[in-house]
Amino acid sequence: MQADLSGNLHLLWRAGFGPAVEDIPLVNGLDRKALFHQLVKRSSGKPGFINVASGTLDGLVKGLQTEGKMQELSKEQRAQIRKESREALKNLNLRWLDEMVHSGAQLREKMAFFWHGHFACREINVYFQQQLLDVIRTHALSDFRTLLREVSKSAAMLAFLNNQQNRKKQPNENFAREVMELFTLGRGNYTEQDIKEAARAFTGWGFDLSGQFVFRKQFHDGGLKTIFGRSGYFDGDDVINMLLENEQTARYITTKLYRFLVNEQADEKIVSQLAGSFYKSGYDISKLLEQIFLSEWFYDKKNIGVKIKSPVELIVGVRRILPMEFQNEEAILLYQRLLGQILFYPPNVAGWPGGRNWIDSSSLMYRLRLPRILKDDENIGLKPKDDDDVMMGMSDQVRRQVASRNVMVNINWPMYTSLFGNINRDRLGISIAATLLQTGRIDLDLLNGHADQGDRESYIRTFTVQVMSLPEYQLM
Repeated sequence: MQADLSGNLHLLWRAGFGPAVEDIPLVNGLDRKALFHQLVKRSSGKPGFINVASGTLDGLVKGLQTEGKMQELSKEQRAQIRKESREALKNLNLRWLDEMVHSGAQLREKMAFFWHGHFACREINVYFQQQLLDVIRTHALSDFRTLLREVSKSAAMLAFLNNQQNRKKQPNENFAREVMELFTLGRGNYTEQDIKEAARAFTGWGFDLSGQFVFRKQFHDGGLKTIFGRSGYFDGDDVINMLLENEQTARYITTKLYRFLVNEQADEKIVSQLAGSFYKSGYDISKLLEQIFLSEWFYDKKNIGVKIKSPVELIVGVRRILPMEFQNEEAILLYQRLLGQILFYPPNVAGWPGGRNWIDSSSLMYRLRLPRILKDDENIGLKPKDDDDVMMGMSDQVRRQVASRNVMVNINWPMYTSLFGNINRDRLGISIAATLLQTGRIDLDLLNGHADQGDRESYIRTFTVQVMSLPEYQLM
Protein backbone atom coordinates (compact mmCIF):
# COMPACT_ATOMS: atom_id res chain seq x y z
CA MET A 1 0.00 0.00 0.00
CA GLN A 2 1.41 3.39 -0.99
CA ALA A 3 1.36 6.57 1.04
CA ASP A 4 -1.91 8.49 0.74
CA LEU A 5 -1.58 12.15 1.74
CA SER A 6 -5.31 12.78 2.18
CA GLY A 7 -5.90 9.50 4.03
CA ASN A 8 -2.90 9.94 6.30
CA LEU A 9 -3.89 13.50 7.20
CA HIS A 10 -7.40 12.21 7.91
CA LEU A 11 -5.91 9.62 10.28
CA LEU A 12 -3.71 12.17 12.04
CA TRP A 13 -6.66 14.51 12.63
CA ARG A 14 -8.97 11.80 13.95
CA ALA A 15 -6.43 9.72 15.89
CA GLY A 16 -4.66 12.84 17.10
CA PHE A 17 -4.76 16.62 16.79
CA GLY A 18 -3.54 16.89 13.23
CA PRO A 19 0.01 16.71 11.85
CA ALA A 20 2.89 18.39 13.62
CA VAL A 21 5.33 20.12 11.33
CA GLU A 22 7.84 17.31 11.94
CA ASP A 23 5.20 14.67 11.05
CA ILE A 24 4.87 15.69 7.41
CA PRO A 25 7.69 13.40 6.22
CA LEU A 26 5.84 10.51 7.89
CA VAL A 27 2.63 11.51 6.14
CA ASN A 28 4.36 11.39 2.80
CA GLY A 29 6.41 8.27 3.51
CA LEU A 30 4.17 5.73 5.26
CA ASP A 31 1.06 3.87 4.25
CA ARG A 32 -2.04 4.05 6.48
CA LYS A 33 -1.35 0.82 8.36
CA ALA A 34 2.26 1.71 9.09
CA LEU A 35 1.29 5.22 10.17
CA PHE A 36 -1.38 3.89 12.54
CA HIS A 37 1.05 1.44 14.12
CA GLN A 38 3.50 4.31 14.54
CA LEU A 39 0.81 6.22 16.45
CA VAL A 40 0.12 3.17 18.62
CA LYS A 41 3.82 2.68 19.37
CA ARG A 42 4.30 6.31 20.37
CA SER A 43 1.33 6.08 22.75
CA SER A 44 2.30 2.81 24.42
CA GLY A 45 4.14 4.24 27.43
CA LYS A 46 2.60 5.31 30.74
CA PRO A 47 1.99 9.07 30.85
CA GLY A 48 3.69 11.17 33.44
CA PHE A 49 1.56 12.57 36.24
CA ILE A 50 0.80 16.25 35.65
CA ASN A 51 1.26 17.99 38.99
CA VAL A 52 0.55 21.71 39.19
CA ALA A 53 -0.64 21.89 42.81
CA SER A 54 2.58 23.14 44.34
CA GLY A 55 3.85 26.14 46.26
CA THR A 56 1.45 27.93 48.55
CA LEU A 57 -1.51 25.65 47.88
CA ASP A 58 0.49 22.45 48.32
CA GLY A 59 1.96 23.59 51.61
CA LEU A 60 -1.31 24.87 52.99
CA VAL A 61 -3.42 21.81 52.12
CA LYS A 62 -0.85 19.17 53.07
CA GLY A 63 -0.13 20.93 56.32
CA LEU A 64 -3.79 20.98 57.25
CA GLN A 65 -4.20 17.33 56.20
CA THR A 66 -1.26 16.29 58.37
CA GLU A 67 -2.71 18.11 61.34
CA GLY A 68 -6.20 16.75 60.64
CA LYS A 69 -7.66 20.25 60.53
CA MET A 70 -9.27 20.25 57.08
CA GLN A 71 -12.70 20.22 58.66
CA GLU A 72 -11.80 23.20 60.87
CA LEU A 73 -10.90 25.65 58.12
CA SER A 74 -11.73 29.29 58.68
CA LYS A 75 -13.65 31.28 56.07
CA GLU A 76 -10.42 33.01 55.06
CA GLN A 77 -8.52 29.73 54.69
CA ARG A 78 -11.27 28.25 52.50
CA ALA A 79 -11.24 31.37 50.33
CA GLN A 80 -7.46 31.16 49.98
CA ILE A 81 -7.56 27.48 49.00
CA ARG A 82 -10.28 28.16 46.46
CA LYS A 83 -8.28 31.02 44.96
CA GLU A 84 -5.08 28.97 44.76
CA SER A 85 -6.96 26.00 43.33
CA ARG A 86 -8.39 28.12 40.53
CA GLU A 87 -4.92 29.29 39.63
CA ALA A 88 -3.65 25.71 39.68
CA LEU A 89 -6.54 24.58 37.44
CA LYS A 90 -5.50 27.24 34.95
CA ASN A 91 -2.00 25.78 34.96
CA LEU A 92 -3.38 22.24 34.65
CA ASN A 93 -5.33 23.35 31.59
CA LEU A 94 -2.24 24.84 29.95
CA ARG A 95 0.01 21.90 30.87
CA TRP A 96 -2.35 19.34 29.37
CA LEU A 97 -2.89 21.48 26.30
CA ASP A 98 0.89 21.55 25.84
CA GLU A 99 0.91 17.75 26.04
CA MET A 100 -1.67 17.65 23.25
CA VAL A 101 0.49 19.97 21.16
CA HIS A 102 3.95 18.51 21.75
CA SER A 103 3.51 14.89 22.83
CA GLY A 104 4.26 12.13 20.35
CA ALA A 105 1.58 10.09 22.14
CA GLN A 106 -1.14 11.64 20.01
CA LEU A 107 -3.48 8.65 20.08
CA ARG A 108 -3.42 8.53 23.88
CA GLU A 109 -3.98 12.26 24.30
CA LYS A 110 -6.79 12.31 21.72
CA MET A 111 -8.57 9.46 23.47
CA ALA A 112 -7.97 11.09 26.86
CA PHE A 113 -9.62 14.19 25.39
CA PHE A 114 -12.60 12.05 24.35
CA TRP A 115 -12.92 10.49 27.82
CA HIS A 116 -12.52 13.96 29.38
CA GLY A 117 -15.76 14.92 27.62
CA HIS A 118 -17.45 11.57 28.23
CA PHE A 119 -16.71 11.63 31.96
CA ALA A 120 -17.49 15.34 32.25
CA CYS A 121 -16.51 16.68 35.66
CA ARG A 122 -16.51 20.29 36.83
CA GLU A 123 -14.75 20.10 40.18
CA ILE A 124 -12.80 23.07 41.57
CA ASN A 125 -10.44 20.94 43.70
CA VAL A 126 -7.26 20.75 41.62
CA TYR A 127 -5.91 17.73 43.53
CA PHE A 128 -8.98 15.74 42.56
CA GLN A 129 -8.85 16.95 38.96
CA GLN A 130 -5.19 15.97 38.69
CA GLN A 131 -6.02 12.48 39.92
CA LEU A 132 -8.94 12.11 37.51
CA LEU A 133 -6.88 13.34 34.57
CA ASP A 134 -4.17 10.83 35.43
CA VAL A 135 -6.73 8.00 35.52
CA ILE A 136 -8.12 9.02 32.14
CA ARG A 137 -4.73 9.42 30.46
CA THR A 138 -3.39 6.18 31.98
CA HIS A 139 -6.38 4.07 30.88
CA ALA A 140 -7.38 5.94 27.72
CA LEU A 141 -6.27 3.05 25.52
CA SER A 142 -6.60 0.07 27.87
CA ASP A 143 -10.06 -1.28 28.67
CA PHE A 144 -13.29 0.50 29.43
CA ARG A 145 -14.02 -1.86 32.33
CA THR A 146 -11.01 -0.60 34.29
CA LEU A 147 -11.49 2.99 33.16
CA LEU A 148 -15.13 3.07 34.27
CA ARG A 149 -14.33 1.59 37.67
CA GLU A 150 -11.40 3.93 38.30
CA VAL A 151 -13.29 7.04 37.22
CA SER A 152 -16.34 6.05 39.28
CA LYS A 153 -14.15 5.73 42.37
CA SER A 154 -12.27 8.99 41.81
CA ALA A 155 -12.69 11.75 44.36
CA ALA A 156 -13.43 14.27 41.60
CA MET A 157 -16.39 12.32 40.24
CA LEU A 158 -17.74 11.27 43.63
CA ALA A 159 -17.60 14.90 44.77
CA PHE A 160 -19.03 16.33 41.54
CA LEU A 161 -21.97 13.90 41.54
CA ASN A 162 -22.62 14.22 45.29
CA ASN A 163 -21.97 10.61 46.28
CA GLN A 164 -20.07 11.73 49.37
CA GLN A 165 -23.56 12.64 50.66
CA ASN A 166 -25.12 9.32 49.59
CA ARG A 167 -26.00 7.44 52.79
CA LYS A 168 -28.40 4.76 53.90
CA LYS A 169 -31.89 6.04 54.66
CA GLN A 170 -30.91 9.26 52.80
CA PRO A 171 -29.85 8.06 49.33
CA ASN A 172 -28.66 10.63 46.79
CA GLU A 173 -29.55 9.43 43.27
CA ASN A 174 -27.33 11.81 41.30
CA PHE A 175 -24.28 9.54 40.99
CA ALA A 176 -26.28 6.42 40.10
CA ARG A 177 -28.30 8.29 37.48
CA GLU A 178 -25.30 9.75 35.66
CA VAL A 179 -23.35 6.48 35.72
CA MET A 180 -26.24 4.87 33.85
CA GLU A 181 -27.40 7.73 31.63
CA LEU A 182 -24.09 9.29 30.64
CA PHE A 183 -21.32 6.77 31.31
CA THR A 184 -22.78 3.40 30.27
CA LEU A 185 -26.32 2.65 29.07
CA GLY A 186 -27.63 5.93 27.74
CA ARG A 187 -31.02 7.46 28.42
CA GLY A 188 -34.03 5.17 28.13
CA ASN A 189 -32.23 1.93 28.93
CA TYR A 190 -33.04 1.77 32.64
CA THR A 191 -35.99 2.54 34.90
CA GLU A 192 -36.39 5.07 37.69
CA GLN A 193 -36.59 2.13 40.07
CA ASP A 194 -33.20 0.92 38.82
CA ILE A 195 -31.81 4.37 39.70
CA LYS A 196 -33.29 4.34 43.18
CA GLU A 197 -32.01 0.86 43.96
CA ALA A 198 -28.57 1.52 42.47
CA ALA A 199 -28.28 4.67 44.57
CA ARG A 200 -28.75 2.48 47.63
CA ALA A 201 -25.99 0.18 46.36
CA PHE A 202 -23.58 3.11 45.99
CA THR A 203 -24.14 4.33 49.55
CA GLY A 204 -20.87 4.38 51.46
CA TRP A 205 -18.70 5.19 48.43
CA GLY A 206 -16.59 8.22 49.28
CA PHE A 207 -13.05 9.58 49.63
CA ASP A 208 -10.68 10.74 52.34
CA LEU A 209 -8.90 14.07 52.74
CA SER A 210 -6.16 13.03 50.31
CA GLY A 211 -8.70 12.12 47.64
CA GLN A 212 -8.32 8.34 47.96
CA PHE A 213 -11.39 6.15 47.59
CA VAL A 214 -12.86 4.77 50.81
CA PHE A 215 -15.81 2.50 51.45
CA ARG A 216 -17.61 3.81 54.53
CA LYS A 217 -19.40 0.69 55.72
CA GLN A 218 -21.33 2.57 58.39
CA PHE A 219 -23.07 4.61 55.65
CA HIS A 220 -23.80 1.67 53.34
CA ASP A 221 -27.29 0.28 52.86
CA GLY A 222 -26.73 -3.46 53.00
CA GLY A 223 -30.37 -4.38 52.43
CA LEU A 224 -31.92 -6.40 49.63
CA LYS A 225 -32.14 -4.55 46.31
CA THR A 226 -33.66 -5.27 42.88
CA ILE A 227 -31.75 -3.81 39.93
CA PHE A 228 -32.36 -4.67 36.25
CA GLY A 229 -34.73 -7.41 37.36
CA ARG A 230 -32.13 -9.10 39.59
CA SER A 231 -32.34 -9.19 43.38
CA GLY A 232 -29.51 -9.37 45.87
CA TYR A 233 -27.55 -7.57 48.53
CA PHE A 234 -25.75 -5.47 45.95
CA ASP A 235 -23.03 -2.88 46.49
CA GLY A 236 -21.51 -0.36 44.07
CA ASP A 237 -19.09 -2.81 42.48
CA ASP A 238 -21.99 -5.17 41.75
CA VAL A 239 -23.82 -2.38 39.91
CA ILE A 240 -20.72 -1.57 37.82
CA ASN A 241 -20.45 -5.26 36.91
CA MET A 242 -24.10 -5.42 35.89
CA LEU A 243 -23.69 -2.35 33.69
CA LEU A 244 -20.70 -3.92 31.97
CA GLU A 245 -22.52 -7.22 31.49
CA ASN A 246 -25.22 -5.34 29.58
CA GLU A 247 -24.35 -5.23 25.86
CA GLN A 248 -26.15 -1.88 25.61
CA THR A 249 -23.12 -0.34 27.35
CA ALA A 250 -20.84 -1.52 24.54
CA ARG A 251 -23.25 -0.14 21.95
CA TYR A 252 -23.62 3.21 23.71
CA ILE A 253 -19.85 3.72 24.03
CA THR A 254 -19.19 2.54 20.47
CA THR A 255 -21.83 4.87 19.03
CA LYS A 256 -20.45 7.85 20.89
CA LEU A 257 -16.90 6.99 19.87
CA TYR A 258 -17.94 6.52 16.23
CA ARG A 259 -19.48 10.00 16.21
CA PHE A 260 -16.33 11.43 17.76
CA LEU A 261 -13.81 9.69 15.50
CA VAL A 262 -15.66 8.99 12.25
CA ASN A 263 -18.89 10.82 11.51
CA GLU A 264 -21.66 12.57 13.44
CA GLN A 265 -24.12 10.46 11.42
CA ALA A 266 -23.56 6.98 12.80
CA ASP A 267 -23.74 4.02 10.41
CA GLU A 268 -25.95 1.65 12.43
CA LYS A 269 -24.72 -1.50 10.67
CA ILE A 270 -21.05 -0.67 11.27
CA VAL A 271 -21.71 0.45 14.84
CA SER A 272 -23.47 -2.86 15.58
CA GLN A 273 -20.49 -4.82 14.28
CA LEU A 274 -18.02 -2.72 16.24
CA ALA A 275 -20.10 -2.88 19.43
CA GLY A 276 -20.31 -6.68 19.21
CA SER A 277 -16.53 -6.98 18.87
CA PHE A 278 -15.98 -4.43 21.62
CA TYR A 279 -18.17 -6.39 24.02
CA LYS A 280 -16.57 -9.75 23.18
CA SER A 281 -13.07 -8.31 23.64
CA GLY A 282 -13.87 -7.38 27.23
CA TYR A 283 -14.14 -3.69 26.31
CA ASP A 284 -10.63 -3.50 24.84
CA ILE A 285 -10.34 0.12 23.67
CA SER A 286 -7.18 -0.38 21.61
CA LYS A 287 -8.72 -3.24 19.63
CA LEU A 288 -11.79 -1.11 18.90
CA LEU A 289 -9.60 1.73 17.65
CA GLU A 290 -7.63 -0.64 15.45
CA GLN A 291 -10.86 -1.89 13.88
CA ILE A 292 -11.91 1.68 13.14
CA PHE A 293 -8.65 3.16 11.88
CA LEU A 294 -7.58 0.18 9.74
CA SER A 295 -10.97 -0.25 8.07
CA GLU A 296 -11.57 0.81 4.47
CA TRP A 297 -14.82 2.59 5.35
CA PHE A 298 -13.00 4.95 7.72
CA TYR A 299 -11.29 6.46 4.66
CA ASP A 300 -14.47 6.81 2.57
CA LYS A 301 -14.92 10.31 1.14
CA LYS A 302 -18.16 10.67 3.11
CA ASN A 303 -16.12 10.51 6.34
CA ILE A 304 -13.33 12.95 5.41
CA GLY A 305 -13.67 16.65 6.14
CA VAL A 306 -17.18 16.32 7.58
CA LYS A 307 -16.55 16.97 11.29
CA ILE A 308 -16.31 20.43 12.79
CA LYS A 309 -13.17 20.80 14.88
CA SER A 310 -13.86 21.46 18.52
CA PRO A 311 -12.19 24.60 19.91
CA VAL A 312 -9.46 22.52 21.55
CA GLU A 313 -8.85 20.53 18.36
CA LEU A 314 -8.65 23.77 16.39
CA ILE A 315 -6.26 25.52 18.78
CA VAL A 316 -4.01 22.48 19.23
CA GLY A 317 -4.03 21.71 15.50
CA VAL A 318 -2.87 25.21 14.59
CA ARG A 319 -0.11 25.08 17.20
CA ARG A 320 1.10 21.69 15.95
CA ILE A 321 1.56 22.69 12.32
CA LEU A 322 2.84 26.18 13.18
CA PRO A 323 5.35 25.79 16.05
CA MET A 324 4.89 28.75 18.37
CA GLU A 325 5.55 30.09 21.84
CA PHE A 326 3.18 32.38 23.77
CA GLN A 327 4.46 35.18 25.97
CA ASN A 328 1.09 35.57 27.71
CA GLU A 329 -0.49 32.14 27.99
CA GLU A 330 -3.67 33.51 29.58
CA ALA A 331 -4.65 34.46 26.04
CA ILE A 332 -5.02 30.72 25.30
CA LEU A 333 -7.50 30.37 28.18
CA LEU A 334 -9.51 33.34 27.00
CA TYR A 335 -9.59 31.99 23.48
CA GLN A 336 -10.91 28.66 24.80
CA ARG A 337 -13.61 30.65 26.57
CA LEU A 338 -14.39 32.66 23.47
CA LEU A 339 -14.78 29.56 21.30
CA GLY A 340 -16.84 27.67 23.89
CA GLN A 341 -14.61 24.95 25.33
CA ILE A 342 -12.43 25.30 28.42
CA LEU A 343 -10.70 22.15 29.63
CA PHE A 344 -11.97 21.04 33.08
CA TYR A 345 -15.02 23.31 32.77
CA PRO A 346 -17.70 21.38 30.86
CA PRO A 347 -21.03 23.20 30.64
CA ASN A 348 -22.87 20.42 32.51
CA VAL A 349 -22.70 16.73 33.44
CA ALA A 350 -23.33 15.72 29.82
CA GLY A 351 -20.18 17.47 28.61
CA TRP A 352 -19.86 19.53 25.43
CA PRO A 353 -22.57 18.82 22.82
CA GLY A 354 -20.18 19.11 19.85
CA GLY A 355 -21.03 19.04 16.15
CA ARG A 356 -22.80 22.11 14.79
CA ASN A 357 -23.14 23.41 18.34
CA TRP A 358 -19.53 24.60 18.05
CA ILE A 359 -20.50 27.17 15.43
CA ASP A 360 -22.53 30.33 15.81
CA SER A 361 -22.11 33.79 14.29
CA SER A 362 -19.85 34.95 17.11
CA SER A 363 -17.62 31.88 17.50
CA LEU A 364 -17.20 31.48 13.72
CA MET A 365 -15.92 35.05 13.46
CA TYR A 366 -13.27 34.39 16.11
CA ARG A 367 -12.38 31.02 14.59
CA LEU A 368 -11.69 32.65 11.24
CA ARG A 369 -9.67 35.40 12.92
CA LEU A 370 -7.47 33.04 14.94
CA PRO A 371 -4.70 32.50 12.33
CA ARG A 372 -4.42 36.23 11.61
CA ILE A 373 -4.34 37.09 15.31
CA LEU A 374 -1.45 34.65 15.78
CA LYS A 375 0.50 35.73 12.70
CA ASP A 376 0.13 39.47 12.99
CA ASP A 377 0.07 39.74 16.81
CA GLU A 378 -3.38 41.32 16.59
CA ASN A 379 -5.55 42.43 19.47
CA ILE A 380 -7.96 39.71 20.60
CA GLY A 381 -10.77 42.20 21.09
CA LEU A 382 -12.52 40.05 23.69
CA LYS A 383 -15.22 41.48 25.95
CA PRO A 384 -15.07 39.09 28.90
CA LYS A 385 -18.22 38.19 30.78
CA ASP A 386 -18.37 37.89 34.53
CA ASP A 387 -18.20 34.18 35.34
CA ASP A 388 -15.67 33.78 38.11
CA ASP A 389 -15.62 29.97 38.17
CA VAL A 390 -14.99 29.60 34.46
CA MET A 391 -12.41 32.39 34.40
CA MET A 392 -10.51 30.58 37.17
CA GLY A 393 -10.41 33.49 39.55
CA MET A 394 -8.95 36.09 37.19
CA SER A 395 -10.10 39.52 38.25
CA ASP A 396 -11.97 41.77 35.82
CA GLN A 397 -8.89 43.96 35.56
CA VAL A 398 -6.61 41.06 34.64
CA ARG A 399 -9.13 39.72 32.12
CA ARG A 400 -9.42 43.09 30.42
CA GLN A 401 -5.65 43.51 30.35
CA VAL A 402 -5.19 40.16 28.62
CA ALA A 403 -8.12 40.77 26.27
CA SER A 404 -7.04 44.24 25.25
CA ARG A 405 -3.43 43.50 24.45
CA ASN A 406 -1.85 41.57 21.64
CA VAL A 407 -1.47 37.80 21.84
CA MET A 408 2.34 38.08 21.78
CA VAL A 409 3.25 34.84 20.05
CA ASN A 410 6.48 33.86 18.35
CA ILE A 411 5.95 31.49 15.39
CA ASN A 412 8.85 29.41 14.11
CA TRP A 413 8.18 30.22 10.47
CA PRO A 414 11.48 28.82 9.10
CA MET A 415 10.61 25.37 10.47
CA TYR A 416 7.22 25.50 8.75
CA THR A 417 8.30 27.02 5.45
CA SER A 418 11.04 24.39 5.10
CA LEU A 419 8.28 21.84 4.48
CA PHE A 420 7.80 23.35 1.05
CA GLY A 421 11.46 23.88 0.17
CA ASN A 422 11.38 21.48 -2.76
CA ILE A 423 8.07 22.63 -4.21
CA ASN A 424 8.09 24.65 -7.42
CA ARG A 425 6.85 28.22 -7.02
CA ASP A 426 3.80 27.68 -9.21
CA ARG A 427 2.75 24.65 -7.13
CA LEU A 428 3.26 26.18 -3.68
CA GLY A 429 -0.35 27.25 -3.11
CA ILE A 430 -1.76 23.87 -4.08
CA SER A 431 0.77 22.05 -1.87
CA ILE A 432 0.03 24.26 1.15
CA ALA A 433 -3.73 23.80 0.75
CA ALA A 434 -3.33 20.01 0.43
CA THR A 435 -1.37 19.95 3.69
CA LEU A 436 -3.83 22.10 5.64
CA LEU A 437 -7.27 21.23 4.30
CA GLN A 438 -9.28 18.02 4.46
CA THR A 439 -12.09 19.16 2.23
CA GLY A 440 -13.20 21.68 -0.37
CA ARG A 441 -11.83 23.16 -3.54
CA ILE A 442 -9.96 26.40 -3.08
CA ASP A 443 -10.16 29.49 -5.24
CA LEU A 444 -6.45 29.70 -5.93
CA ASP A 445 -6.69 33.03 -7.74
CA LEU A 446 -8.61 34.61 -4.86
CA LEU A 447 -6.15 33.38 -2.24
CA ASN A 448 -3.18 34.43 -4.35
CA GLY A 449 -4.73 37.87 -4.65
CA HIS A 450 -4.50 38.28 -0.86
CA ALA A 451 -1.08 36.66 -0.44
CA ASP A 452 2.21 38.55 -0.35
CA GLN A 453 3.91 37.83 -3.68
CA GLY A 454 7.11 39.65 -2.74
CA ASP A 455 9.28 36.62 -1.99
CA ARG A 456 8.89 32.89 -1.42
CA GLU A 457 8.92 33.05 2.41
CA SER A 458 6.38 35.85 2.59
CA TYR A 459 4.14 34.05 0.11
CA ILE A 460 4.16 30.82 2.14
CA ARG A 461 3.33 32.67 5.36
CA THR A 462 0.52 34.80 3.99
CA PHE A 463 -0.98 32.06 1.83
CA THR A 464 -0.98 29.72 4.85
CA VAL A 465 -2.89 32.28 6.92
CA GLN A 466 -5.37 32.75 4.07
CA VAL A 467 -6.04 29.00 3.91
CA MET A 468 -6.37 28.72 7.70
CA SER A 469 -8.88 31.57 7.62
CA LEU A 470 -11.20 29.67 5.28
CA PRO A 471 -14.39 28.06 6.62
CA GLU A 472 -13.06 24.77 5.20
CA TYR A 473 -10.21 24.82 7.72
CA GLN A 474 -12.81 24.43 10.48
CA LEU A 475 -13.48 20.92 9.18
CA MET A 476 -11.52 17.72 9.59
